[in-house]
Amino acid sequence: VKNSEAASERLMKPYDELIEHSRAKITMLPIRGGEFLMGSPQTEAGREQDEGPQHTVKISPFWMAECEITWNAYEIWMSDLDILRREVNGTKQTIRDKLAEPFQISKPTDPYTDMTFGMGKRSYPAICMTQHAARTFCHWLSAKTGRYYRLPTEAEWEYACRAGTKTAYSFGDDIDQLGDYAWHYENSNEVYSKVRTKKPNPWGLYDMHGNVAEWVLDQHEADTYSSFNGKTASNPLRILLKLFPRVVRGGSWDDDPELLRSAARVGSNEDWKIQDPQEPQSIWYHTDALHVGFRIIRPLVSPSKAERTAKWDKSEPLQIDLEK
Repeated sequence: VKNSEAASERLMKPYDELIEHSRAKITMLPIRGGEFLMGSPQTEAGREQDEGPQHTVKISPFWMAECEITWNAYEIWMSDLDILRREVNGTKQTIRDKLAEPFQISKPTDPYTDMTFGMGKRSYPAICMTQHAARTFCHWLSAKTGRYYRLPTEAEWEYACRAGTKTAYSFGDDIDQLGDYAWHYENSNEVYSKVRTKKPNPWGLYDMHGNVAEWVLDQHEADTYSSFNGKTASNPLRILLKLFPRVVRGGSWDDDPELLRSAARVGSNEDWKIQDPQEPQSIWYHTDALHVGFRIIRPLVSPSKAERTAKWDKSEPLQIDLEK
């Protein structure tokens, strides 16, 4: 894939990740590494206690998806659309197809209802998946393309959202401008919208504020930032130890403007599964999280297999909450 490799941060360029045996593509933008002040100041309107204290974080370079993962890409994995197309066209299985097989065997069960809930599919963000499902999609995409993809950490997400800014939103503090950049409760008509229909942030990323909230890798803990107070954190990650709560970022079409701020943090909860009729409830779907989706990143330097197992792809508790 043209421009998908770079020998150094300086040489990183945007590229389109093409999903083989489909028409879907994911545009990836280079995000240079650097330091930023994570969290919000005590004077910021709408601030919650879990957004502080502010602390310095160092981030390594990565590529990030220009927008939230759409149904166009998600359903290829979710519904085996690439396999079906390959069979119809009589196309032989590639080595990458074989490597991706385990993650297509371990894929979402058929949903009990339309997971778009009638809000739209083509070019709309995929929603209602658990963090586990989003992570498994990344494993499948990595095998399918030969390039390592994962969810961003909470720190990487905020760094990319801020795009060098220190204000409440990536465009400043003037909430009257929010409608130019984001879909939220006051302008969404209670549905999500197609991606790329609002202005991007300074680094060219769309819908970092609003449309759908986005999964990151971290466990949500109210006092996470206190452990970094006075220190510079390097690529931090709060590794998962329990099923709830896990962090989503960015706010959504169903949220008030305060939850769309760059520093705002939200934790998942069991109410996101209320409508799920299955017993035990699905590890793949949050049937009541119509406001939650995800986007992906790709580090410039791919971690070793040992690093992936120990940190980035560490096994997670699925249905058992370790606190119970």
